[in-house]
Amino acid sequence: MVHTRETRTCASEIKFLIDPVLAPRIRDWARTELEADPHGLGPYGDEYETTSLYFDTRHFDVFHRHASFARAKYRIRRYGDSECVFFERKLRKPALLIKRRTMASMDAMSHLQDVHAPSGWGADWFRQRLRVRRLQPVCQVSYRRTARTTETNDGPARLTLDSDLRVVSTSDARFSAEPGRQFLAERMILELKYCVRVPAIFRRLVEDFALTTETASKYRLGMAALGHIPAPSREAVKGSNVFYA
Repeated sequence: MVHTRETRTCASEIKFLIDPVLAPRIRDWARTELEADPHGLGPYGDEYETTSLYFDTRHFDVFHRHASFARAKYRIRRYGDSECVFFERKLRKPALLIKRRTMASMDAMSHLQDVHAPSGWGADWFRQRLRVRRLQPVCQVSYRRTARTTETNDGPARLTLDSDLRVVSTSDARFSAEPGRQFLAERMILELKYCVRVPAIFRRLVEDFALTTETASKYRLGMAALGHIPAPSREAVKGSNVFYA
């Protein structure tokens, strides 16, 4: 078991929905202006697949953003065919996103439904939160990601472009090999992550390609693709500060 908690003093993220016709131009720009992600693969060293298992209540309170469920998402994330997974909680507050993650072997997922699992294992906090909030697996979302990075005066900055988004309905705490149902087929999700302020290089990207920020929750979009109808929401978050703790 490997237990890690990432901590950053300050970071922010903004999202855009990109037309597939425009996406290759943005990808080419990123490969010219930014460095490859250190964990990336492929001919440019910047690609990998991401799969996330999402949890919700039997009444889908997270999906419908009911009360305190609107502020937090619980998921298990896997990169490519790695035998390691990340147990994650993303807690959203006004202009603030707190992220906690614990890395463990994929075998550790069996502890989530094991009443005899040791209380000291690394992601026991995750299991306890699931029990308190009565969360269970509801869907798996996967996509292909291009990731590029750069260093700024305020710290690291990162660009990701996600495509071929797919979703599978599930009730088991394990990853499915099913290809899933494609959603958001006519769009890709671009995310810009940075510290303190939008870097000049990202401002130039937004201006040159005339980009407009939009909300893009992969979980909610995937659930909608499975036939769930989201409750009306008055929230319109254009960007969020992100803190890891």
